[in-house]
Amino acid sequence: MAAPVESSEESARLLEARDLMAQLDQVRARVGSQANGLVDTAIGFLGVPYRRGGSSVETGFDCSGLVRTIYEQTVGLLLPRKAEQQAAATERIDRKDLQPGDLVFFNTMRRAFSHVGIYIGDGKFIHSPRSGEEVRVESMSLSYWARRFDGARRVRSDAETP
Repeated sequence: MAAPVESSEESARLLEARDLMAQLDQVRARVGSQANGLVDTAIGFLGVPYRRGGSSVETGFDCSGLVRTIYEQTVGLLLPRKAEQQAAATERIDRKDLQPGDLVFFNTMRRAFSHVGIYIGDGKFIHSPRSGEEVRVESMSLSYWARRFDGARRVRSDAETP
């Protein structure tokens, strides 16, 4: 049996705490649905050809153009155009803290943050790899990607909107 509430002041505090918990649950649900939306949008671009400087289904995507388009269409956030700029504009996180929708960066051109993809869970990411290829899902544990992993980033909710 629960202890009786002693005063209206205490009752008000309990109600405020419950309201705060409800608000936190709503935020958690929204963030989770945004991550699901990011992954769903990304999966919808599978098979789109790579194109250097590309940023649309019609013309094709390069890696950063794909990431930028997914975030703009799904969350309404406009990320910078280049992979290294996206890394600089996002929050560094540990690899162990990766969640679907986070950005993963690789050194593929002998310079830091030269390639970017979106983590989709289960050690996999979606990206637009290179000329002659198409948007696809790959495992981060493949030796090529594991050797070139440069770090993970999370897009902050206060990023610029279009």
